[in-house]
Amino acid sequence: MASYRRFKPRIARPIEDPRPTPPPAAVVDAVLRFHDREDEQSSGFTLLRLSPERIRQREVKAALGDHAARAARVSILWNERESEIIRVLEAA
Repeated sequence: MASYRRFKPRIARPIEDPRPTPPPAAVVDAVLRFHDREDEQSSGFTLLRLSPERIRQREVKAALGDHAARAARVSILWNERESEIIRVLEAA
């Protein structure tokens, strides 16, 4: 009889997803409700953001909770004509 070697089974490693996680809905909602910076883009698009001063205000802190630092990096491209979000952007 042939002797068979016993091999250790391979341990499957989870595949890391290289894509960043999108910002939570609470952050997007807070930027829409409390934004104080509006930068006009082209064709009726506006970039909505929160300033550092606005993030430090009590009502904004209460809405954001632990996500205040992340909200400072989030911008929303807003379509004025259709009143809808075009894209949510987050700085690295």
